[in-house]
Amino acid sequence: MALVLHYGSGSPFAWRVWLALESKGVPYELRMISFSDRDHKKPEFLALNPRGKIPVLQDDDFALYESAAIMEYLDERFPATVALFPGDARQRACIRRLVLEADHYFGPSFDGLWDTLFASKGPWDDDVVARELERFANEIVRWEALLGAPFAAGTDAPTAADFTLYPHLALALRLEKRKPDLAIRPLVGPVLGAWQARMEALPYFAKTLPPHWKA
Repeated sequence: MALVLHYGSGSPFAWRVWLALESKGVPYELRMISFSDRDHKKPEFLALNPRGKIPVLQDDDFALYESAAIMEYLDERFPATVALFPGDARQRACIRRLVLEADHYFGPSFDGLWDTLFASKGPWDDDVVARELERFANEIVRWEALLGAPFAAGTDAPTAADFTLYPHLALALRLEKRKPDLAIRPLVGPVLGAWQARMEALPYFAKTLPPHWKA
């Protein structure tokens, strides 16, 4: 039986696992979870993840949730494929650190903007928007210094760190769809911008774009 990835369109946590699966080239099946239909709260899904969140990876009778744990599992389950955590103990530790920094600092740095622009129908408080935008801009500056080349951990191929960071950045840029004059794209510096272009040039990248973003 092929692996089954339960995912939701646009979820950065599900997207990273989808990218990881593609990079490894292992057979898998996608099962879309509809947030609007509250599929993630139905009994059959809660049997896989009692927390009611995506993604969930099924491997025969084994179900695993939490995206970082899933990526670690994929590396151990398929050791002969491209590694998500390559290198010696120190390099793997640095990749894990970047994963945590992306989740605990980069992602949350635009939560305030997301809540302001999407949770409310407006009019928006310009002072709040400006404050939250500055918070995100400061995190962008930090990542300009953090990123290695050609990929995040200084590796020649993308790792778990890249697959974690990219969906967060893409989601942040998506905010401009809600408020076109937000000017997030100009905040992306040359290092982050070049890295973004390399990620989007991956041969499997287009396949993983959130379906509702293609509309």
